[in-house]
Amino acid sequence: MEEKYFLLEPKENPRTVKIFQISLGVVCIGIAIFWMVFNIKSLKADRTLWATIIFLLLFGIYEILAGLGKTSRYIKIGSAGILIKQHSVLPGVELISDEIEKIDVYPLSIKFHLKNRKNFFFRFGTSYPEIISPVKDEIVEFARSNRIVLELINEEL
Repeated sequence: MEEKYFLLEPKENPRTVKIFQISLGVVCIGIAIFWMVFNIKSLKADRTLWATIIFLLLFGIYEILAGLGKTSRYIKIGSAGILIKQHSVLPGVELISDEIEKIDVYPLSIKFHLKNRKNFFFRFGTSYPEIISPVKDEIVEFARSNRIVLELINEEL
């Protein structure tokens, strides 16, 4: 089974948008550093200044990471396991086929019953419904090829 990659976003950003994100991130970090250096000695150095500096630093870092493609949400399904990155700022979760005991497939989510740790839920959401069917089909194929118990559960929405 070859590795399949599913992007959980509507489309991948073009190169110009990525360059703009990186440059906006650098500008935000530069402004935060400028404010920190020149306003630290003023009498107005209070919580709002620090909140602004921290926000600009974090937003700048996020924009740079987004421009580099580190914040994209995706699912990689291979023969040995599944890598799910469903949050843009949190690291992905790797599910190895030997650890998966059972998979429950719901209309808008998938529940992985794991042998050695807590169950893992993957929720599709309703923003991009066109990705749900191909991912479900590939999960079903993954479960069949790895001899994992699979249950398709139809809930009324």
